[in-house]
Order: sequence, then C-alpha cells, then structure tokens
Amino acid sequence: MKSQVMTRSQPVQFPLKALAALVLGFALVLAQALSVAARGAPESFADLADSISPSVVNITTSTTVASRTGPGPIVPEGSPFEDFFREFQDRNGPNGQSPRRSSALGSGFVISADGFIVTNNHVIDGADEILIEFFSGRELPAEVIGTDPNTDIALLKVESVQPLPFVPFGDSDVMRVGDWVMAMGNPLGQGFSVSAGIVSARNRALSGTYDDYIQTDAAINRGNSGGPLFNMEGEVIGVNTAILSPNGGSIGIGFAMSSAVVTRVVDQLQEFGETRRGWLGVRIQDVTPDVAEAMELENARGALVTDVPSGPAEDAGMQAGDVILTFDGAEVEDTRGLVRRVGNTAVGKAVDVVVFRDGDNETLSVTLGRREEAEGAVPAAAAPAEPEAPASKEILGLTISEIDDEIREGLDLDASVDGLVVTEVDEASEAFEKGLRAGDVITEAGQSRITSISDLEERIEAASEAGRKSFLLLIRRGGDPRFVALALE
Repeated sequence: MKSQVMTRSQPVQFPLKALAALVLGFALVLAQALSVAARGAPESFADLADSISPSVVNITTSTTVASRTGPGPIVPEGSPFEDFFREFQDRNGPNGQSPRRSSALGSGFVISADGFIVTNNHVIDGADEILIEFFSGRELPAEVIGTDPNTDIALLKVESVQPLPFVPFGDSDVMRVGDWVMAMGNPLGQGFSVSAGIVSARNRALSGTYDDYIQTDAAINRGNSGGPLFNMEGEVIGVNTAILSPNGGSIGIGFAMSSAVVTRVVDQLQEFGETRRGWLGVRIQDVTPDVAEAMELENARGALVTDVPSGPAEDAGMQAGDVILTFDGAEVEDTRGLVRRVGNTAVGKAVDVVVFRDGDNETLSVTLGRREEAEGAVPAAAAPAEPEAPASKEILGLTISEIDDEIREGLDLDASVDGLVVTEVDEASEAFEKGLRAGDVITEAGQSRITSISDLEERIEAASEAGRKSFLLLIRRGGDPRFVALALE
C-alpha cells in the first residue's frame, strides 16, 4: 500500500465527527454568552428583599375632619329612645356631631442615615400627624420638609439617635422594557409586602407637566403609594404613585415616577424646602407636519412659540412664531421635552436657545427665571361670546370680519388686540376639523400681523405664488394663542 503524501497546496481534511464537535462547542459558548446578556429571572428575590426591607416604611397619617352641621334626629317626646339620644348629643355636641379623626395609609423609604424619607405628596397632604413605622416595628413621628404637587413627591424627616438603614437611588434612564423590578410597600394596609414584575413601558405621561413614569406589572395597590420600585441591585429607580384599574385593584398596570425626576426634586426640597425650577416665559405648541411645511421647516420637531409674555424670553428677543430647535445645547423634539429640560435647569442660568425664524436659525441668550414665582402671573382673558358682524367674507371655510368697536366690546377685547374675528366656521371645512370656532381672533397670517381682510388675502396670495401647500394662522381664544396650519385651496 502506498502512503499518501499531503502537499502544502492540498486542502486539510478534518474528520466529520471532529468538525461536528467543533461546531457544537462554538454553539454552546455562544449560547452561554447570550444567556449572560439576557440576564434571566433570578432563582429567588429573597436575598434582595432581606437586604432592603429595613429601609422601607409604612406611613400612617391623621387628619381632623370638621363635623357636618344639620338637623338632628327627630324623637317623639316620651319615646323610649329620648334618653338615649339626649346622652348621645351630650357626648358629641349639638346634633350629635363633633370633629373626628381620619386616618390614611401609605408607604415610603429612607434615603439617608439621618432620617430623610421620600413618599408621595398625596399620602401626607393635609395631614396633622404623620407616623412612620419601620420594618422592625419601631415607630417615629415625622415632619414635612417640603412637597412638590407637580410630581407628587414629598420629603419627610424623622429624628433618630441611631443611624437608620437607607437605600440609594439608581439610574432610571438605563432601565429597559423587560428588566426585572421589585415593589415594596403597605398595600391595602396589610403591612410590609413585596411584589415583583418587569418594566412594561418607559416615559409614560399621565397628566403632569413633568411626568416621566415607569410602567410596571409588579402588583401595586392602594397603600403602595410612595413606596419604592427597586432594580435588581437594590437601588430605587421609581416611586410607586398610581395604578390604572377599573375596579381599584391591581390589574398589572402600575406607574412609578422615575428616579431621574425624583432625585432632582428631593435635592431641592432637601436644600431649600421647596422646588426651584427654571422658567423660560413662553407659550408653546408642538410642530405638526403641516405646520412644518407651512414654515418651510425640514423636520416636524421643536416647540413653536405662540406667545411671549413679559419674562426672560421676551427680554432675550424671542418672538411669537419662533420655533425653538435647541435649548442649552440639547435638541428639542417636542413641547414636553422642552418643558422638562427648562424645569431641570438652574434658576438664573444663562442658556443659548436656537430658534428658527424667517427661514434662518438664530441664537438667543436667555437668563432663566423661576417658574414658581411666574405661575399665575399672566391672567387669562374672559371667554369671548359669539359675535355677529354685519360685514363679512368667507375664506378657507371661515367667515371673518374686521374688528370694530362693537365687536371689541362684545368680545371684551383689549384695545391692543388687532386682527380678524371668526364669526362662522363651515363644519365641513378643514378649519372646523382643526378646532377653529366662532369668536376666535386671527392676529397673524403667514407669520405677519394682519388688521384687515385685504391683509389676509394678500398673505394667502403670496403663499400660493411661493408654491406653499399650507398656510399658517395665529389664533387667539380667551387670551390663549395657538398656530393652525390650513391647506391652501
């Protein structure tokens, strides 16, 4: 038998079994790597619960409820019940009514060894007395350091000779949908309870200006309010605040205010006893695709300025019709993002704001004011009544009239308000679909002020000649401005 000599030019041949073993080994290594990245469910939450339970507290509040006045019970004279009701009234005051104490339950958690505690504002709102119960059974009275109704967060303080066990905040921004979380609290007054679930959704908004909720299917019920939502490292990444339920019980849709919001609020409450949010001083609306087309913006993003009352933005030269594209170096996607970013910026800080105006970008330097001082500073005008003007013209589904003294008096318009009044809206028109109604005042067209019907017609003609498909109107209703884009016919 001749031996075979393998030259360097010949391919190396592996036995089939060896090749299969090599492939199988590679697959096992890959599977192990993927399993580590996926971070499967823990075998038990017991160790985590043991380590963080001492930092979670139950909160009991007491409130004095005034008595309700009204006629007392009518008991016939000589009745066997006459003496009973007389004694009852003597004990409880006239008509058997007296002030009573009302109690409520909630949850919270300790964030420092010296006794600072975080909970929901609605848990302690209006309370005369606040009692903190620790996991060990120890009880201590608490005082309110500060509250923030806008985010429903409250900061309490207890005095303890010994350092208290506490938990740190984690970074809610790194949490992903599907990550494991654990909730602790006092559901339905049953005492310390633990529930586990996952992050169901991120960046949920309910009704507040600064909402940034984590949605979870971890069981949250009444009494869990103010309790912590933990990640698997034992860090607080949310404060349990609300549930969505048709029956008042948990159906797996709970909301926790993210730690990204809570930590900023707590820091300010701890330092000042109140919140101090930045204030830009503008009224804004989202940029819709049709508004972007009318303004010749490349993308439908940013915040469209509808009004600039007296304040920081006006001082910096901002104008109605500007589109805020960046704030303090960060891009602005929509109004919600801008409001949150401004609120999180220090009062008195000078920031650069890039706006889109007349086809070009312009940078303004704005020194922020304080929102808490400015809220309520701009009064709302009285709601207008529907006018009936004798001279009118129909344009883009709107019947409009120029403002005269009679209309100004009927609508209670300030002498400085100029423009056109909408007296009727065709219900089949795009204008009606976009919310325009009789009594609205059109103050700008094509981002230029108008005072007559001829002004409006000239603006529409100029937009048509420029090849624009839509046309921008600035509408004021009850003193509140907003931009509306209508398609050109």
